Amino acid sequence: MTVEQCRAARALLDWSQARLSAKAQVSEGTVRDFEKSKRVPAGDVLVALRSALELAGVAFLRDGETVHGGPGVRFSTSTASRTPIQDGEAGIIQNSDM
Repeated sequence: MTVEQCRAARALLDWSQARLSAKAQVSEGTVRDFEKSKRVPAGDVLVALRSALELAGVAFLRDGETVHGGPGVRFSTSTASRTPIQDGEAGIIQNSDM
């Protein structure tokens, strides 16, 4: 996971650095320093960060996996099926005369 992927994944989820650190069970300073490229966390810490983001529904893309332009992130395809729509948020649904 790159620094840019970490920041983008947090943005997709609307997570703060504090929330990611809590979900990954690492210090907030670790997340902050990683995202500012001050230090690269140990392998197990990177795994914990990535796993927390993946469990929340983020998929990590390798360079050139789906589009050109470098590694990226997106919501996993299974996220839509796991995310319930709250009452009143689906909009108006017209009746069908079938």
